[in-house]
Amino acid sequence: MYSILVLHGPNLNLLGKREPGIYGSVTLEQINQKLDQEARSLQATVSVLQSNSEGVLIDEIHGALERHHGILINAGAYTHTSVALRDAIAAVNLPTVEVHLSNIYRRESFRHHSYIASVAIGQISGFGVDSYRLGLQALVNYLKQP
Repeated sequence: MYSILVLHGPNLNLLGKREPGIYGSVTLEQINQKLDQEARSLQATVSVLQSNSEGVLIDEIHGALERHHGILINAGAYTHTSVALRDAIAAVNLPTVEVHLSNIYRRESFRHHSYIASVAIGQISGFGVDSYRLGLQALVNYLKQP
């Protein structure tokens, strides 16, 4: 059974209330429930954390080294600003999939660059809640490869 760390970055705790035209009406709790269901169907488990603090996310990534097989991350705005998150992912060298609810490449130009993309095995964006499900499926399938 694979153990996956799921990280939600800043402001994702406001999903369902925050800019529903961009992020939809699904809450973070509902996303986490869907991820738990999908993980069970993939014979995996998820450990979920949301934080608005970059340092908390980095500490959790460091701690993943001994506890998890991979990381699924929606770093929110830190995607476009945090070299520190990028370096933490590179340091632990666990397979990581980056996900976004919205298509970051159809939004403001500052959102078009991801510091995380260069250290992730892949990126899925623009499919709303399905971005998380697809990301989890892709990560577990990657881990199952010999």
